[in-house]
Formats: sequence, structure tokens, C-alpha cells
Amino acid sequence: MSTEITAKMVNDLRKATGAGLMKCKKALVDANGDVEEATTILRKQGEANAVKKGDREAKDGIIESYIHLGGKVGVLIEVNCETDFVARNDDFKAFVKDICLHIAAVAPTAVTREEVPAELVEKEREIAASQAEGKPPMAVQKIVEGKLEKFYAQSVLLDQPFVKNPDQTIRDLVTATIQKTGENIQIRRFTRYQLGA
Repeated sequence: MSTEITAKMVNDLRKATGAGLMKCKKALVDANGDVEEATTILRKQGEANAVKKGDREAKDGIIESYIHLGGKVGVLIEVNCETDFVARNDDFKAFVKDICLHIAAVAPTAVTREEVPAELVEKEREIAASQAEGKPPMAVQKIVEGKLEKFYAQSVLLDQPFVKNPDQTIRDLVTATIQKTGENIQIRRFTRYQLGA
């Protein structure tokens, strides 16, 4: 027995995910009306599309700044997309502002894991190993790996939970924006300034 898919269900899913109406309807049909399952289907499709679009060159975009209330924290960021049409789009601009706000609030170290300075990673590895002293070698290795994963989740922008919605990582937010705009989007670089730091 299949559930009837209403226009309201499709529209609500579209608002929640940013996917197109026809994709939302198909996902709801495939999920037999289960909104949570349909959302998962759309997220998987969005990630697959984001991977496909990841090879396309993103040379356009915007540079955005954000100064937190009181003027004690500021962020300057470059986010790239494929065309100036998307760069001027309100959804894209709102996405970039959200990323600025997140960086001001959470203070990541780098955009990707590869950009984290090697000396910081090594320092974290040494701290984790010293905390696991006296344990069997296999346990030490697992503890060190676990602590490094936690370190990356705290310091890498794409791995961090989004400050406005902790159920979603910044990587998820980028993927959703790629799905919404239909273009490759890359957070190229950022600088976070803090008074006295």
C-alpha cells in the first residue's frame, strides 16, 4: 500500500532540503511518504552530485567580511563558485555570511584536514600518546586515532558542526548549497581576527 504524496508534503520537503520539486516528489514516492527517508535519499543524491561537480573549476565567487558585535572578532573569507550569476544570488550570499558567522563563533584552524599545520597534528598526536601511556600498543593506536579525529572535528572548518544547526556539518551545508545552486562551491580560504590574540 502506498502513501498519497500531497503537494504540501513535496513543498515542505523542498523548503527543508532546497532540492527541486520533482526531485522531492520522486524521493517521497521512493520513500513511500516517509519524510525522514526522503530527506536521506535527497542528501545522498546531493552528496553524489557534489562529488561530480567537485571537479569543475570554481573561479568566480565573493570575498565577504564579518565583524562581530563589539568589534572584537572579525572574519574575511573567500568562497568560490563557477559563475558570477551564482555569486550574486541571495542564497549564495546568505550561505557565505553563515560561514563567516560560524568562523567568528568557533575559530577553526583550517578549511580542510590537509591544510592543518603538520606541527599541530604532531603535537596532538604526542599529547594523545602520552595520555595513553601504559596501555597495550593496539589500544594506544586506537586512542591516538580517536583523539586525532576529535581534534580534526574541532579545528577543521568542513568537519565542524554548523553553529546554527549542530546536526549538520559545514561540509553538509556546502553540499546542500551545491545541490541548490547546481554549481561547484569551494571555501577557498579565511582569516579570523581577534582583538589581542
